[in-house]
Amino acid sequence: MTDRNTALKQAESWITSGQFETDLARLVAIESESQRAQSRNELDRYLSEGIAPILATLGFTTTIHTNPDPAAGPILTAERLEDPALPTILSYGHGDVVDGQRGRWIDGLDPFVLTRRDDRLYGRGTADNKVQHLINLTALGLVLAARGYLGFNVKLVIETGEEVGSPGLEAFIAANTDRLAADVLIASDGPRLQPDVPTVFTGSRGAINFGLSVDLRDGANHSGNWGGLLADPAMILSHALASITDARGRIQVPEWRPDSLTPEISAMLRDLPVGGGGPEIAGDWGEVDQSSAERVFGWNSFTILALKSGVPEEPQNAIAGSAFAACQLRFVVGTDEPDILPSLKRHLDAHGFSAVKIVSEREGIAPATRLDPNNPWARFAAKSLGATSGVNAHVLPNLGGFIPNHVFSRTLNLPTIWIPHSYSGCSQHAPNEHVLIPVSQDAVRCMTGLFWDLGEADGQPV
Repeated sequence: MTDRNTALKQAESWITSGQFETDLARLVAIESESQRAQSRNELDRYLSEGIAPILATLGFTTTIHTNPDPAAGPILTAERLEDPALPTILSYGHGDVVDGQRGRWIDGLDPFVLTRRDDRLYGRGTADNKVQHLINLTALGLVLAARGYLGFNVKLVIETGEEVGSPGLEAFIAANTDRLAADVLIASDGPRLQPDVPTVFTGSRGAINFGLSVDLRDGANHSGNWGGLLADPAMILSHALASITDARGRIQVPEWRPDSLTPEISAMLRDLPVGGGGPEIAGDWGEVDQSSAERVFGWNSFTILALKSGVPEEPQNAIAGSAFAACQLRFVVGTDEPDILPSLKRHLDAHGFSAVKIVSEREGIAPATRLDPNNPWARFAAKSLGATSGVNAHVLPNLGGFIPNHVFSRTLNLPTIWIPHSYSGCSQHAPNEHVLIPVSQDAVRCMTGLFWDLGEADGQPV
């Protein structure tokens, strides 16, 4: 264990010496905003100048590919093969970030200049996702430096379009199944449940966005002359929406109530902490007999994202001719994905709302995924993280949000292990995005320990 401890001490030194900040600052400075068409060169540069040099020092061979979607940014693959007989780990990251939102950060901070304030490092990509794959690559290097070899093979995919829905990624993965063949995915994205406790999750909730519309007539009509004579589309739509859940948000569409919250999953989730660093959780919302963790990780949730009829900014004394609601269902494994919208249509028709039309979004369904939490890889990861951190890791069947896990779990048929290195209060996707230095230090120690343990076990979960 002496060499393992040496590697862990070197992981701490990477943080305390300031090298972590130097390395992260170099990546943050690349303005890889995938939502901006003019940032295409920056997406290319992130892979060729930001990541490829790191991989070269670790003995990886690297290829940067044109995305199958001609409008999307490039995709990097890399591999370090020690022995074909050894198991292979596939990892993933995304180098793109959301709009930097310049001018909205505290004290006028530049989102693409890493800035330290106490134990926080501010900058776009510090939490999502640059710091996360930087930590994992650094941990691999620390194991190599301490032991001279990994004891397993590594393949890597870094895309540059995750923040705009990962266009082309699934097609690329499907066309490169041999190149990316592996035994397990180990990657990092999202937040820990608590900053000081490692988290493992093995999939994500799915999501589908759609619209509900009631279009009764062209234009609006005077409410004095026509009130009581014309059907009100906003009223009809409001009642239709109210039929989808009850007054506390409990889903009323039978097919939207999943069958996967088993006693085992329920027991795993029931006492886990949620919502730290965010708004106060409503105790009287959602399923009555579920804990907060069960509701967000083990159940489906319906949300009205936007609702409009008439001109809300300047209300007129008129009955609108139409009404529209932008809606979303977040769903877990155990929901019949192809039947989500058809079952909603049946529900609306059965409740007398045939006038309500469903408008499908072009993006379609983001699939739900989940690995059995008792899978040997999940148990191995949790055990290793616990041994390094000194606390039992939180283990989730899936993240509450969505990540493109299905391209690995379904297209490549891999067990998927995600170990996040951020926390829920990181201001991800907002001004003032930041990472906590203590979380980063714990994360690089944990990943160094995990990769060390994989090499000791010849890359097999034991």
